[in-house]
This record gives sequence, structure tokens and C-alpha cells, in this order.
Amino acid sequence: MASTISSGTLTVTVTESISLNGSTMGASNVLTVGSIAEISQRIVTIDAASIRTLFEFGTVVGSGKFIVANVQYIRITNKDDTNSVNINVASAASNNWVVVSAGQSFMMSAQDGLQGVASAVVGTPVVADLVSISGHSASIIDLDCYIALT
Repeated sequence: MASTISSGTLTVTVTESISLNGSTMGASNVLTVGSIAEISQRIVTIDAASIRTLFEFGTVVGSGKFIVANVQYIRITNKDDTNSVNINVASAASNNWVVVSAGQSFMMSAQDGLQGVASAVVGTPVVADLVSISGHSASIIDLDCYIALT
């Protein structure tokens, strides 16, 4: 049986806006990713002092597991208004941690490699190397987890 779902184009827009001394300054940047056929979005609660796996990656689909070659875009937004979360981006060769402060987001794109829109920038791994992404916090917090795949 053939799928009846048509792929679409994901549009991600990041906008900065501020008025200083009567002058409006800012920028808007747009990323478009074509041929997206699958989206997964969920709210995940991180228990205090526990490490919670948010995404796992491999060559076959499973519960919470995605085919790494199909991953095009990932966003994790810290929905807490006070506490930060530590995000671990793991490959087979390395673990990289980034702190995502309250209200901020962490984003990755297969087109750009890795982007840290948080209080630190992670250099590696790239999407193709991913094994898992986990979260850890000293407080109970909620994360909005979004992933787009071809």
C-alpha cells in the first residue's frame, strides 16, 4: 500500500526585534527544508537530577527512535521560566553538553550541522553522527521536543 501523505516544506523563522533609543533593530532569518514527510512533537518532563533520553537515532525506526539519515531538523525548547536544562548531544565517539537557559531553544539542522541557540555553542557532532540526545536538570522542567524527517 502506498502512502497518501504528501511531503511538505518546513519553514523555520528566527526573528530578533528590539527598539533602542527610538530605533528599531533586529533581523529575521529563514531556513526552509523540503521533502519533510514526518514530524514528531511532544512535551517531555525532565525529573530533577535524572537524565532523560529525548531522541535516539539509528538505521531502523523504534519507539522514540528515528532513522538518523532522515533527520533534517531538531528543536528543543526549555519551557521553564526559571531553570536551565543541560542537553547532551551524543555520537559514538563523543558527548557534547550545552546549557539551554529558561525560555531558550536548541536547534540542529542537517543542512547546517549544529546550532546552539542557548548560552553555549556545540561544535560536534553533526546530525549524521547522532546516537542520542538527552536532557538533565537539577529541577523538574518541561521541554518542547520537535523533530522533522524526510
